[in-house]
Amino acid sequence: MSDNRLPEEGDRIAKLLARAGVASRREIERMIAEGRVALNGKVLDTPAVKLDNLNGVTVDGKPVGKAQETRLFAFHKPAGMLTTEYDPKGRTTIYDALRNALPKDAGRVMPVGRLDYNTEGLLLLTNDGEVKRAMELPATGVPRTYRARAFGDVTQAQLDELIEGVEIDGIRYGQIEANLERGSGRNRWIEMTLREGKNREVRRVLEHLGLEVNRLLRIGYGPFHIGDLPRGRATEIKRGDVEAFKRELARGFRK
Repeated sequence: MSDNRLPEEGDRIAKLLARAGVASRREIERMIAEGRVALNGKVLDTPAVKLDNLNGVTVDGKPVGKAQETRLFAFHKPAGMLTTEYDPKGRTTIYDALRNALPKDAGRVMPVGRLDYNTEGLLLLTNDGEVKRAMELPATGVPRTYRARAFGDVTQAQLDELIEGVEIDGIRYGQIEANLERGSGRNRWIEMTLREGKNREVRRVLEHLGLEVNRLLRIGYGPFHIGDLPRGRATEIKRGDVEAFKRELARGFRK
């Protein structure tokens, strides 16, 4: 007698597909709801299916390769470039640069979070949708560090108050560590570390303090830093460092 029951051991299918670089776990759950994922020809209607491997799994009718080891790349995104695969207006995207910047065997990679069109600096890319999602979640508390050049008057005392967070136009921004770099004049550099990464957070917080941001760079994301990586270039992060980071990510960065 045949047994058509689905397996009850292994990892959830969304987790395996995310590890295979198909998409983030949340996106995969949406794809399952849309009837785009099948197992041995049977369209799945739940993300609760558990599997040991991806044998027999198809997405949009195409077989999925086995889950790959997590790879992580650091890319120095220049200003004037969109963090997207395609722009209907024909503007330059990160993938235009990544075609030459990434190694030929990089496969499909996804950006971890986004950098605005005019924001430059460190952009991490991975083939692991599960890691991507975990790094982006505000609840995980992965620190992001920026340097902002801003025009206007501000004191260190004002910046120190951001450690308690701030509410702007009904949106609550959590703890921010901000330091005014030495210098004179009304164009000053400010280094800021935050753990939520809400849309345009750095610009909105500094504008709230009466400053005009005229240059913004992300220099760190978690334990990874841009260092002297040239603009428009990418480098792969060592596998040992990636595995150590995944263990730290699983524990959570918030203390």
